[in-house]
Amino acid sequence: MSVWPAWEVREHDGALSWLHVRLDFPDGAGVDALAVVSGTGCVSVEEVRARPALSLDDLALLADWIEEPLLEAFRAGDRAGDGGQPPGVPRRGARRARPAWPRGTEGRLLLARAYRAAQEAGADPVLALMQATGHSRRRTLGLIARARDAGLLTPRHARR
Repeated sequence: MSVWPAWEVREHDGALSWLHVRLDFPDGAGVDALAVVSGTGCVSVEEVRARPALSLDDLALLADWIEEPLLEAFRAGDRAGDGGQPPGVPRRGARRARPAWPRGTEGRLLLARAYRAAQEAGADPVLALMQATGHSRRRTLGLIARARDAGLLTPRHARR
């Protein structure tokens, strides 16, 4: 299971953190969910997408599958002294470091592989690359264009 932050809303003395949750199973099935963790440790599921679709029994079990890992992540953040922030969610005033991304040919090859992997997974490749590189949408689109120009990705539009 992987968990990463989506966004956070601060109100008065507390905060609500929205987190993306992904469960991948050995048989190729997968579940993507958007969960909310409050400052009091309450977890709720906002949205669920599954491949293949979940039965009602499996949907009832989903909360059990993700609740404990989300609360553990929340508790780990609390022990770190950041006021109960889930891991990966920056504190107010904190800056996020951009992940290291290689330059040149190596970077374009890695970008092309990640782009195709996101396409095969049914995800938006641009958003996946934005998250992987830490760059803005505009900068990421420029990186994709350079990978296309190098022949590592298919042309965006077929010419007639």
